[in-house]
Formats: sequence, C-alpha cells, structure tokens
Amino acid sequence: MTYYDKLVRDRIPEILEKKNKDFIAYKVAECDYFLYLKRKLREEVDEFLESPSVHELADVYEVLSALLRDMDVTMADVRRERALKNDERGTFDQRWILAEVTDD
Repeated sequence: MTYYDKLVRDRIPEILEKKNKDFIAYKVAECDYFLYLKRKLREEVDEFLESPSVHELADVYEVLSALLRDMDVTMADVRRERALKNDERGTFDQRWILAEVTDD
C-alpha cells in the first residue's frame, strides 16, 4: 500500500471504491484543514511548474477556491486587494526583470 497523507478531491474515495481498490481515507479535522490546504496548494503549484497547462491551473484554482472558503474570503476581496497592489506597485504586463540594486 502507498502512503499519501494528503488532501484529495471529494470524489476520490468513490472512484477508488468503483475500482475495487483497498484504501484508507478519513475526513481531516477542521483545525487541520488549513494546513492540508496549504500543502495541497504547494503540490498543485509544483505540478503546474513541472507541466504548465490549463489542466494544472484548474487544480491550483480549485485549491485557491477552497482556501477562500476556509478563510471566509471572497473573490471580490481578492480582486480588491489585487487592484490596490496594481495601483501601488503595478502589474507584470511590461515583463520587467530586476537585475540589480545598488545599496547606499
């Protein structure tokens, strides 16, 4: 048996049952859910970095959506913060690379 200890999508136990797989799954305690979401975000971002695709971005987006719900934050809140940062610091549209800054 392979050991995972990771957050999986809600239908994974059902899918494993249909495939007649032996497995152990349980629901994470509410107090640990945020930790598992952060781990899952890292996993999904790593997969995107390894293989950039809309498929992998969708996985990242799904974890971000779960984080928003868990943190009781809305996409409107995120868009508002994004707009503030864009006003203060700009976007990434001009593709600047900071190569060096001289310290005084």
